[in-house]
Amino acid sequence: MATSSVSKGCFVFKPTSKKRKTLSAEDYFTDGSENPENSRLRFQLFQSQWQDMKEEVQMVHDDLNKKILDSLLEFIGKSVASFQSRAVGWESRMRASEIPTAALVLGVNVPDHDVTFQSLSDLLRESVSPFVASVQAKECGALQHLMKKVMQQLMGGGVALDEDDAEEQSGYQISDLPRKGFNCSLGILCDWYQNLNKKSCIKSPGKKRSSSGSDFPKKPPLVVIFKDLEAFCPQVLQDFIVICSQYIQQLPLVFVFGIATSPSTIQRMLPHSVSSLLCIELFQSLSCTQHLATVIDKLVLTSKFPFKISGKVLKVLVGIFLYHDFSVCNFIRGLQLALFEHFFGQPLSVLCCEEEEALAQVRQFSHEDVEKILQLPSIMRYVEKQEPQEQVKLLTSDDHVKVVTQNLLKDLCSYHRNFYPILRCLHLLTSSLPKFPLGKQIRELHVLCLENNVWESEEYESAMQLLRMLAKDELVAALQKCVEVLQPGMTKKLKEVVHQLKDIIAKLKMLDQLSDETISCEGEQESSSGKSLQKTDLFHLQKTLMEMRETRRNKAKTPYEVLRNHTVDYLDSLVKMHLLPPESQPLYEVFYYSSSATVRRHLNATPRTSIQTALSHPHYYLQSEALKSEGGTISKAAPDICIIYKLHLECGRLINLYDWLQAYFTVTAADGQDPDSAEGHVDEMKHARFIRAVSELEFLGFIKSTKQKTDHVARLTWGGCQT
Repeated sequence: MATSSVSKGCFVFKPTSKKRKTLSAEDYFTDGSENPENSRLRFQLFQSQWQDMKEEVQMVHDDLNKKILDSLLEFIGKSVASFQSRAVGWESRMRASEIPTAALVLGVNVPDHDVTFQSLSDLLRESVSPFVASVQAKECGALQHLMKKVMQQLMGGGVALDEDDAEEQSGYQISDLPRKGFNCSLGILCDWYQNLNKKSCIKSPGKKRSSSGSDFPKKPPLVVIFKDLEAFCPQVLQDFIVICSQYIQQLPLVFVFGIATSPSTIQRMLPHSVSSLLCIELFQSLSCTQHLATVIDKLVLTSKFPFKISGKVLKVLVGIFLYHDFSVCNFIRGLQLALFEHFFGQPLSVLCCEEEEALAQVRQFSHEDVEKILQLPSIMRYVEKQEPQEQVKLLTSDDHVKVVTQNLLKDLCSYHRNFYPILRCLHLLTSSLPKFPLGKQIRELHVLCLENNVWESEEYESAMQLLRMLAKDELVAALQKCVEVLQPGMTKKLKEVVHQLKDIIAKLKMLDQLSDETISCEGEQESSSGKSLQKTDLFHLQKTLMEMRETRRNKAKTPYEVLRNHTVDYLDSLVKMHLLPPESQPLYEVFYYSSSATVRRHLNATPRTSIQTALSHPHYYLQSEALKSEGGTISKAAPDICIIYKLHLECGRLINLYDWLQAYFTVTAADGQDPDSAEGHVDEMKHARFIRAVSELEFLGFIKSTKQKTDHVARLTWGGCQT
C-alpha cells in the first residue's frame, strides 16, 4: 500500500532474474553436441569455406555482368553528354522530349535480378551519378506512390555537400524529402536539382573530398531503374513517362527497364504516343543456364574446395533450377545448405579442409575419433580387403589407424586433383559427338561419373565407337584442347598424360597423306573390280560381292586407323584409372555430402503436408509432451485450431456447425464436468474461440462456406491426416 499512490513518487523494482543471453550462430551449432570443441572447429571450417565460395561467386557475377554493365554505363554516359551539349545540336540527334531508356532483358530468373541491379546501382553511384532511384511494382501501385518513391531516393541519394555551400544554400535541401502530405511533383525536384548544381559540389559519398573539383559530371543524370517492368500498372507507367518528358530539358533523366520476358513488353504496355517519348536501346544479358554452368565449373568441378556433393544432391539442385525458378542464387543457397548440413551432421568433417590441416588434425585424434573413422562404411570395406595381420593392427592400434588415415587422405586429395582434369578431357572429346551420348553439359557427365563406373554404361561404349571414327583433323584438335586443359596445375601423373598426348599429336601430324603408290594401287583395284562387276550375271555378281566384302574385312588397317585406335584405347585407360566413383575411395564420407532427401525437403517445401502435420501433431512443433495423444484421441490441452482440425476429419463433405461446436465443447470440457449439465448455458469465451479457430481453418483452405445449407460449411480436403 506504500506505493499505491502515484503522486507520492516513482519506485523502481529491479528484476530478480538475469537477462537472457543472446545466442550466436556458433552457440546453436554446438548446442547439444557431445564434443563442443569439435563442433566449434567444424563451425569455423564451415564459415571459412563458405566465405571462400562467396568470394568466388562474387567474382563469377562480376565477370559475367561486366560486359553488359559496361555497355549500360557507356549508354548512360553518352546520354549525359548529349544532354549537356543540347545547345549545340541536341535537337539534331534526339528530340527534346525523348528520355534515354535502356531496355535490359535479364530473363525469367527473377530472383537473380536483384544482384544485377545492385551491381548496376553501385557502379552508377561510383562513376556516373549519385542520383539513382530503384523502384519495384509492389511499392508503386499508384502514380503518387511512384513519384514519392522516386523523389525520396533521388533527393536523398548519397550527396555530399561542402559545409560552406550547405550553409549558404537556399531553397530545397536534401533533408526536404517527400513526407506524408508533401506535394510530390517534378517541379520541386527540378528546382532542387538546379539549386543543387548552382551552389554545391556533388561528390561521391564513398570518396574523400578534394578541392580539385567534382567527382561527377557537371550535371549528373537522374537514373530511375524499374526492376520489374512487367509488374507495373500500365496506366501508372504511362502517366509517369508523360510527366517526365515535360521536364527532360531541365532534368537529365535516364530510365532503365528491367524486362524478364521479351522486349515486346514495352510495346504491349505503352501506346505509341507514350513509347515515342522514349529513346530506347536494347541490352541482352547472358542466359541463366550459362551462368549456372560457370558457377558449377567454379564451385563444384574443382579441387580448390575440399567440400563435395554427391551426384544425387547435384541432380536435386539442378532439377530445382531447371523445373522451378531458373535462379542461380537459389542454386548457390542450396549448395550453402548442403555445406552447412555436412559440417553440422558429420563429426569427421573436421578433416574436410586443406590437406596439411587435415593431416595435422588426424595426429590429434582421440580414441573416440579413431572409433568413428573405423565405423565409416568405406573404411569398413577397406579393412575387409586387407590381410588378416593388417586387419588386426587396424582394429587394435590407434596409432596405426592414424598413419593409415593420413595415407588415405593423401590418396583422396590426389584422386581429386586428377579426377576433374580427366573429366574435362572426356567432356571435350564427347561433347561434339552426334546425339551427345554422354551429355551436352559437363554436369551431366559429372553425375554419371559420380554415381557409377561410367565405362560400364552403354552411352560410354557408343561414345568410344564414335571416337574411333573421327577424322584426323577433328582428333588432333580435340587432343590439343585436352593438353590445354591438363597443363594448369599438373600433377606428376598428369604430366605423364600430357607427354603421351603430345607424342600422339606429333605422330598424327606426320601422317598427312598416304603415299601416291598406295593411292594408285587402290584406284587400280577399284577400277578392275568395277569392270568385273559390269560384265557378269546375277550369280557371279553375288559371288564377286562376297569376295570383295571378305577382302575388305581382312584388309590391313591404315597407319592412321591403327594410331587412332591406340589413342582411343589410351584415353579409355585414363578414364578407368582416374574417373572411379567417389564411393570407391576410402574416407570419401569426410568430403562428400550425399543426403539428397534432406536438401529436397528443405528446398522443395510442401506447405499443405507441413500444415497438416503441424495440426495433427502439435507436440512436435511446440515441443510439449503434454500435447501428445495416442490412439487417435484428441488432447484438450492442444490449441483450438488443432482440436477443430481433428474433429473436422471425422465429418463428411458438409459439416454441421452446431454439431461441430458441441463436439468442441465436449473435448474442451473440464475434468468431471458434463458439457450438457447446464441447459441453455453457452460458454461465450469458448464460443468465441471456436469461431476464431473455424475462421483460421477457412483461411488455410480446409473449409469454405456453402449455399446448400446455411448452417453448414463444405470440406475442401479428403482422406485422413498426413504425417
